[in-house]
Amino acid sequence: MNINSDYSKRVVMNHHDLPWVPSPESGIERRMLDRLGDEVAKATSIVRYQPGSQFKSHTHEFGEEILVLDGVFSDETGSYPAGTYIMNPPGSSHAPFSNPGCTLFVKLRHLGSDQVVREIVDTNTAPWYQGMVSGLTVMPLMQQGGGSSLVRWAPQTYFNPHKHYGGEEIFVVDGVFEDEHGRYPAGSWIRSPHMSLHQPFSKEGCTIFVKTGHLID
Repeated sequence: MNINSDYSKRVVMNHHDLPWVPSPESGIERRMLDRLGDEVAKATSIVRYQPGSQFKSHTHEFGEEILVLDGVFSDETGSYPAGTYIMNPPGSSHAPFSNPGCTLFVKLRHLGSDQVVREIVDTNTAPWYQGMVSGLTVMPLMQQGGGSSLVRWAPQTYFNPHKHYGGEEIFVVDGVFEDEHGRYPAGSWIRSPHMSLHQPFSKEGCTIFVKTGHLID
């Protein structure tokens, strides 16, 4: 299965416009943003667990990143409420479930040898750092190899035009993110290819998940 698998192309969509697709496990559904492969795939998805649903134990050969959007996500290591970021490194395994239900932003099978230790960040309490322009603050997420962060834009914040070596992927967590190409409300996913150029801003304010440098071999 190939969904938006050509990384040389810019892709924009809002996951709220997509259907929920059942997974092999009862009560767990996905909205597929990009995918290269069948059930075992390099993929970006929104994943929804109904209350009481669970996945069988499985191994992430090339790792996994999770941002809990709502509810509580759990596995045998603990329970993680909305706002939790989890990086499960290549070769790790777990048996995830959710007692109350949850919704996740998930990236599968895209990590490498730089990521060797599991990382967990509670973005509700982790510190924000001043960004490159006034009104912009940044919360680094993955510490091994970098590339993933939350970025918070105060209303009426404008950034400089810039290119993205290795591309950029954005998921709008809340608010409205914008650039010269369009306006992107919460739930939007934007994937921009290697050396793409834009000038982002937010008139209303927003929080976005950003991953850079991973869209080139």
